Amino acid sequence: METENTTFQSGFVSIIGVPNVGKSTLLNALINQKIAIVSPKAQTTRRAIIGIHNAENHQIVFVDTPGIITPHYALQETMMQSVEQSLQDTDVIVWLTTDKINSNENIVVEKLQKISKPILVLINKSDKSDTEKIQHRISQLGDNLSFANSLAISALHKFNIESLISLILNYLPIHPAYYELEQFTDQTERQLITEIIREKILTHYQEEIPYSCEVTILEYKEVDNQVRIHTEIHVERDSQKIILIGKNGMKIKRIRIEARRDIEALLGKTVFLELYVRVAEGWKNKENFLKKFGYLTQ
Repeated sequence: METENTTFQSGFVSIIGVPNVGKSTLLNALINQKIAIVSPKAQTTRRAIIGIHNAENHQIVFVDTPGIITPHYALQETMMQSVEQSLQDTDVIVWLTTDKINSNENIVVEKLQKISKPILVLINKSDKSDTEKIQHRISQLGDNLSFANSLAISALHKFNIESLISLILNYLPIHPAYYELEQFTDQTERQLITEIIREKILTHYQEEIPYSCEVTILEYKEVDNQVRIHTEIHVERDSQKIILIGKNGMKIKRIRIEARRDIEALLGKTVFLELYVRVAEGWKNKENFLKKFGYLTQ
């Protein structure tokens, strides 16, 4: 999209970090919309998700990335590839961490040491810390990495979010907007719907179940002010299918009811939601399934 304002700033900002530091919460706070699912479980984000912050004189395209880990199976490898791609394509990097050291942090440092782009270090969950701990943490990080600036924030309570926007603008280029100024994400309605369903699974199931599920839409049909949505939840084993459905179908019914409520809020229409559970044996390690589910290009 072109803009006539020669002082207009626009660019891409990648949000990176280890799992569970609040990257998705930060993305939602930055654009004041919930487009990224949030869960206390690690590896909630599987794909890079774009959120767009628009203002009169700037557009910031934020990219929420999967938590950085050492991959142990093919799906995780594709997740880390999306992080690498984001680091290459970005104008500014936001490294989100907390006042506590994480065992995967050395992987983040190794990646960032190879990048010659502005790096902003954010200490999240500052409401649970104090100034001395935060300053000590920033000093520690500076021993191994050169970064442009740092800031203490609370993504959950939206503390210092406006200060973060102002800080980012110091490093953003003069450039026309990349997206329409009314747009707040590149996610389609179908993608948002599948993520809503996956969020409910993350909320209500433990152990390997949430990490073994993938959601796809079979049918999306709109008639008048009603939408009929048929979806498939794919699991890796028959035993997981039994757990997901629950006795007399009660567990999957709860997922359907809660997901339908949030989808109706998203679409502003009455929704009829059907969930089918299918077994795609070992899908996280199989190329054909990763292509089918959109993690690998065809």
